[in-house]
Amino acid sequence: MPTTAQTQLDAVQTALEQLRSGALTPHALSDLARSQNVLLDALAPRYAEVLLGLLDRLESSALFSEESCSFSQQGLLDNLQVWVDKARGQLVASAVG
Repeated sequence: MPTTAQTQLDAVQTALEQLRSGALTPHALSDLARSQNVLLDALAPRYAEVLLGLLDRLESSALFSEESCSFSQQGLLDNLQVWVDKARGQLVASAVG
């Protein structure tokens, strides 16, 4: 069975939850999200641009302590969740439309 955009989005959601629980590193989430080509191809190009920007900042924030970083990792995780939610909405709209 071929991998679908929805399956890949679910994998990103699961990885985000694992990162929040401490079971996954920021770099592992980033690597996984960047490799979801079916998902990224199914979405408008701006989704990939936003995701890659968030992942770059997440990787950077992992190099510093929370206090020395100019943006909070928690805020980035919240923004990644917003991205996942919006991407899910786009996939649903594409399937219906």
